[in-house]
Amino acid sequence: MNRTARLYALVEELRAAAPRPLTVAVLATRFEVSTRTVQRDLQALMDSGVPVRTTPGRGGGWTIDPATTLPPLHFTADEAAALAAALAAADASAPYAGAARTAYQKIVASMTGPGSAAARELAARIVALPARTDPAVRAAVERALTDAEVLRLSYVDAAGRESEREVEPAGLLTAEGRWYLIAWCRTRRAGRGFRLDRITAAATTGEQTRPHDLADLLHGSAAADAVPPAALASLT
Repeated sequence: MNRTARLYALVEELRAAAPRPLTVAVLATRFEVSTRTVQRDLQALMDSGVPVRTTPGRGGGWTIDPATTLPPLHFTADEAAALAAALAAADASAPYAGAARTAYQKIVASMTGPGSAAARELAARIVALPARTDPAVRAAVERALTDAEVLRLSYVDAAGRESEREVEPAGLLTAEGRWYLIAWCRTRRAGRGFRLDRITAAATTGEQTRPHDLADLLHGSAAADAVPPAALASLT
């Protein structure tokens, strides 16, 4: 078993046993390698962002949170190259760009031979002109959307007027290379779109939002006819 296959197998072994921890010795016996090799592999998984954890002491060992991982997915070479190219095209100012970067690294690292070289070469031929978005603002928007929290923000409109808002995030809209936060604005008591590069400061409040239908908030706006990207349409 090569190392890539063993890393996948380690994740599945930990997933099957969760929440019960497994010791390095047990895993070494299972995969017929040294304890040092297993220790190195587990550390590599942890460094790459896989939620494996170690608990020291008697009764301890290595565990994984099955709720935050996916089982192994098998892509064709074309599918893997397409994913790598799409993730590489996510510029540093786009929402979830950090996660896209690490996902790209994992996909390319899992590929071998001509497929890996083709994916890297294709990604190298994709360039983007990034918008200027404050990383702290982007992180707050991501957190508010993921955790369904009210967001407090400072916003500069097209006329240069700055205002303070509390908004209830509903989703993201991308149009003509720009990203917009679509939310219920408590100040305007209506749905509004906020261009991410015009948000000068943002912070989550810890207050949970009530659910909002994205289509309802877009109704009557210039983005009323917005549809999910083709690759996501089948998921909605």
